[in-house]
Amino acid sequence: MSGPALNDFVIRVGNVNGTGSASANGLLMKAIFRMGIPCIGKNVFPSNIQGLPTWYEIRVNGDGYMGRSGDIHLMIAMNAETYAKDLACVTPGGYLIYDSTWPRPHMLQRDDITVIGVPLSQMVNETFQVARSRILMKNMAYVGAVAALINMDMHVVKAMVEDMFASKQKLIPSNMQALELGLNYVKENIDHPLPFTLEKMNKTKGKVMIDGNTAAGLGCVYGGATVGAWYPITPSTSLMDSFVKYCHKLRIDEETGEHKFAIIQAEDELAAAGQALGAGWMGARAFTPTSGAGISLMNEFIGFGYYSETPAVFFDVQRVGPSTGMPTRTQQCDIMTTAYCSHGDTKHIVLYPADPKECFEMAVNALDLAERFQTPVFVLSDLDIGMNDWMIDELTWDDSYVPDRGKIVTRQQLDEGFEFFRFLDVDGDGIPYRTLPGTHPTKGAYFNRGSGHNKWGKYTEDSDEYKEVVDRLIVKWQNSRHACPQPVLRKASKFGGKKPSAGIIAIGSSDPAVIEAQERLAAEGIHLDYLRVRAFPFADAVEDFMAEHDTIYVVEQNRDAQLMTLLVNETNVTKNKLVSVKYYAGEPLSYKFVMGEITAQNNQRQTA
Repeated sequence: MSGPALNDFVIRVGNVNGTGSASANGLLMKAIFRMGIPCIGKNVFPSNIQGLPTWYEIRVNGDGYMGRSGDIHLMIAMNAETYAKDLACVTPGGYLIYDSTWPRPHMLQRDDITVIGVPLSQMVNETFQVARSRILMKNMAYVGAVAALINMDMHVVKAMVEDMFASKQKLIPSNMQALELGLNYVKENIDHPLPFTLEKMNKTKGKVMIDGNTAAGLGCVYGGATVGAWYPITPSTSLMDSFVKYCHKLRIDEETGEHKFAIIQAEDELAAAGQALGAGWMGARAFTPTSGAGISLMNEFIGFGYYSETPAVFFDVQRVGPSTGMPTRTQQCDIMTTAYCSHGDTKHIVLYPADPKECFEMAVNALDLAERFQTPVFVLSDLDIGMNDWMIDELTWDDSYVPDRGKIVTRQQLDEGFEFFRFLDVDGDGIPYRTLPGTHPTKGAYFNRGSGHNKWGKYTEDSDEYKEVVDRLIVKWQNSRHACPQPVLRKASKFGGKKPSAGIIAIGSSDPAVIEAQERLAAEGIHLDYLRVRAFPFADAVEDFMAEHDTIYVVEQNRDAQLMTLLVNETNVTKNKLVSVKYYAGEPLSYKFVMGEITAQNNQRQTA
């Protein structure tokens, strides 16, 4: 199992929402990153503004594993209300730090961990006079204490403080002072460093720390989106914030000051969907970010976009449902919703990014696919990808990129006699030609309708004419599988195994946990191929993978095995080949969970 060891351990901070701990925790994680050591940060926070418990988990791993491990080696318990829970979650042999300002003679104990008291409140109360400052500085004080315990490079930590408050220079001295309080207390009163520490590496060169929503917003800018329509909803709001930020940097004419973009905050999610589709019909590249609850409200317009063949991109940053659910927790619970969104017979293109890098890339892919196939396209992220910082390769861009606008009839073609009928399949690929408003003063106009229409674009209630159009729509959708991002295969042979009879299928943020579980299972003699699916409709490679293996473990983050259901519905796989591995508690998936479930299932199948 992983850690604790040099550059291989997990820190978890338990605090109270609204106390300013996010900045301190982010500083701690990014300082480790700047030391050249691979790490990730996972934030578990409540849906209120202030007062409820929040946790932040940092995994340090010199080997570069980017999923949660399932261990907690150093717990910083800053919230008295969650002390019992925080104490219980520490891995045997681990350490717990708490604020020892107030004696707790009856405090819960464990014999298999070490508890360290640091009088954080006492130190900051004696040093700082303003109440709010005391709350904030206590966070910086525990950063200093942790820095001493795990041997952090204080030059890096202090440089981080200077960067953090570069625009508020007057705050730097007080934060430096708070750091020193925690650092010096540990140096003078506690045996240090701990058995697991940090040592500088050079494994973050060419890497960046970024969250998926920021990357997706930037991808929309680079992909040519000029219209963003939205209604605020957790956890997707920061995606539009990112788009706005980068539009102001990259989309304002330097000479005229003209904004070459439109941001529309709608009155609700349904309106946002309609605005994005309206912009797509006009010829703009448009998108709307939302979450599962918003997708539910958008269903009517999504069905309209599918049937009227109007392009738009829908980012679904998934959260825990149903209903309001737990809006600040993560799941993969909209797999079925997005695949078949709206009433009637609809099937959609859905992309499954696994990290912020793919959020950036698939934002561009989705904008191209929406216009090429003239249809709504979904990018199915989740809160873990969207709001947490991930270490990824630096983003790159091909300056020769040309947007795929699909089949658009030009004025010249209309003047030359192109016979235009909006829903007519001329080429046999299921995709008709479209015109954009204003293309020609007298030719190429059509009535865009969500009611029954025939291939000529006229209203109809004729059964055969209706069937001809919807049958073409399914051909178009089926053909899109060749244009969508293809699956990624990690063979067991990479780890010395022979061709196995079993494999794993997963999507999205499950990827880092599955990658690590695959490697660790191989070390224990359980060899598995792993296919990460990146789009729906499923590529031919998905069908081939399932045909080549007798057992397929389908790893996903929802209760009802939605990915497995979709595989059964949309492929020829025999259902009894599939074994469901489900995690849906709302926190990011860990390799230990995946490994434990597959090991148990494997043992059970061998003894059956």
